[in-house]
Amino acid sequence: MAAMSTKSCSQALTVLLVILHVFVSNSYAGSIVVYWGQNEGEGSLTAACDSGRYRIVNIAFLSQYGNGQTPQINLAGHCDPRSRGCVNLSTDIKHCQSKGIKVLLSIGGADGNYGLSSDADAGKVADYIWNNFLGGQSSSRPLGDAVLDGVDFDIEKGGSHYDTLARKLSQYSQRGKKVYLGAAPQCPFPDQFVNGALSTGLFDYVWVQFYNNPQCEFTTSNPNAFRNSWNKWTSSIQAGQFFVGLPASKAAAGDGYVSTGDLINQVLPFVKKSAKYGGIMLYDRFEDIKTGYSSKVIGSV
Repeated sequence: MAAMSTKSCSQALTVLLVILHVFVSNSYAGSIVVYWGQNEGEGSLTAACDSGRYRIVNIAFLSQYGNGQTPQINLAGHCDPRSRGCVNLSTDIKHCQSKGIKVLLSIGGADGNYGLSSDADAGKVADYIWNNFLGGQSSSRPLGDAVLDGVDFDIEKGGSHYDTLARKLSQYSQRGKKVYLGAAPQCPFPDQFVNGALSTGLFDYVWVQFYNNPQCEFTTSNPNAFRNSWNKWTSSIQAGQFFVGLPASKAAAGDGYVSTGDLINQVLPFVKKSAKYGGIMLYDRFEDIKTGYSSKVIGSV
């Protein structure tokens, strides 16, 4: 067998290095998560998914449930669920899922009338979510026949009995399609409303809100406040992946906005050291359209 020429060796090495670079880059690539549903100016769910920027979309919010209430989803000006006006979203949801994008139902939010009065109440809410948004059956599914991929806990009031809700929703995974669980705790640890649920160890995704909480936000003058908080979250909570939750613009939160340059040069190099790093979460799609935040950072996430 003839010896390989120097030129051939060089070409083979170049190809090998390119393959290695692609492998390493993909190994550490994160995802962008976005909230959609609270501003009709953000456009359709299909358009959000077709942008190519997001791997997970949280439909926000199921803002009324518990205490014997009939659960109610609120999608601002997008559609009116009370008149069955949101059922056509099933087409958008299926379109997103066909592109490999997970679509979760976000429950709670900053406003709304929600809370769980007991474990039995939590069980009833879990049953409702399963039958009306996930793999169950109901004649009154608000978003049509699309089967969402899971549930996001954005709980900002009355945090009791959410551990029971998480366990019950997780149990439904045994019926076929996995029910993914996500949570959006505030960055001060532990979160006063969702800590019980997170302590179950059942969550696939935790997108920590590093905004509206100056004591643990990223700032160039005190980056260790953020770093210490990130380390506390990733070392204390058993979950699949952790995400840096950020406002997509200065207008999207009271404080905590991080410039794209600081995110790329200071925040991401630090958080990517964690084996549990999943990417970033942005609030929300409407603000992201205005600033183009995700498009500026997607190559670095």
